[in-house]
Amino acid sequence: LLEGHSLPDWKEFAGLSADNILLSKEALGFRTAIIQSIPDWLDQLGRQELGDKWEAELPALNETAELVIRTNTLLTNRETLLKELEKDGWLPRPGTLSDDAIILGKRGNIFRHPLFLKGYFEVQDEGSQLIAKMLAPEPGMRVVDTCAGAGGKTLHLASLMQNKGTLIAMDTEAWKLDELKRRAKRNKVHIIQSRPIESSKSIKRLAETADRLLLDVPCSGLGVLRRNPDAKWKLSPEFVEGIKNTQAEILSSYSRMLKPGGRMVYATCSILPSENEGQVQRFLQDHHNFKLLSSKHLLPSEHGTDGFFMALLEKKA
Repeated sequence: LLEGHSLPDWKEFAGLSADNILLSKEALGFRTAIIQSIPDWLDQLGRQELGDKWEAELPALNETAELVIRTNTLLTNRETLLKELEKDGWLPRPGTLSDDAIILGKRGNIFRHPLFLKGYFEVQDEGSQLIAKMLAPEPGMRVVDTCAGAGGKTLHLASLMQNKGTLIAMDTEAWKLDELKRRAKRNKVHIIQSRPIESSKSIKRLAETADRLLLDVPCSGLGVLRRNPDAKWKLSPEFVEGIKNTQAEILSSYSRMLKPGGRMVYATCSILPSENEGQVQRFLQDHHNFKLLSSKHLLPSEHGTDGFFMALLEKKA
């Protein structure tokens, strides 16, 4: 109605008009939490942390995310993959942020595509693809992915390493690493060693052994709400505060695996500064043997990707 459309002549809609809707919105004080369908406490937190930027992010987080894939450069290249997908009517176009990314203009079950089954690509947001790129592992290095999960970024690291070296994938949930093994087989990746994190000893055994270290830490997930819209109703203030403590513990403990002169990336899929640069700043205050080399924010409203933060740090030699 507000956009000039009409409704069916049903009794349920009797008396409903654009003017009445506007009056209702005024009565609600144009509450963003209602208009954008978000819990009040989360709306308040977003305003507190992001200020005016929050108003731009909320509509973007409610938009439908694009279907993006990452080329497995161990098996093919983006140009070849673009041509094959074009033939099949997927309306592909190259990404603009990652040189491995392809955005698909057609919706469908891409997981049944023969080229996916052959390992030629993985579904991965273009913003997510920049995390492994920032870490920039080289062939022959010893790389540790400490919160690997099912391994989307792990597989990207292996591709950047040209399947040469040692890539240790760690996670507290062993079943996720089992899924990674299946995905690695499909991607023709053979340098991954899966190691469940069972206790602090799992970390101590790898002290100062990593040339590169990825800390893709647990977070509120606010940057990926457009893919998981129900998640905002499952979050709580207590969870967000608790996850910040987990992030700080991981940064402090897991960073010990890095060799002097080595580099690590701290990353989240959150847009809250307290989970991002706030954590890095506190870590650097307590760990003078590290320095910040660069950082990057990706916001749905500005970049069209999911929301991510990533920071590249180096351990002083």
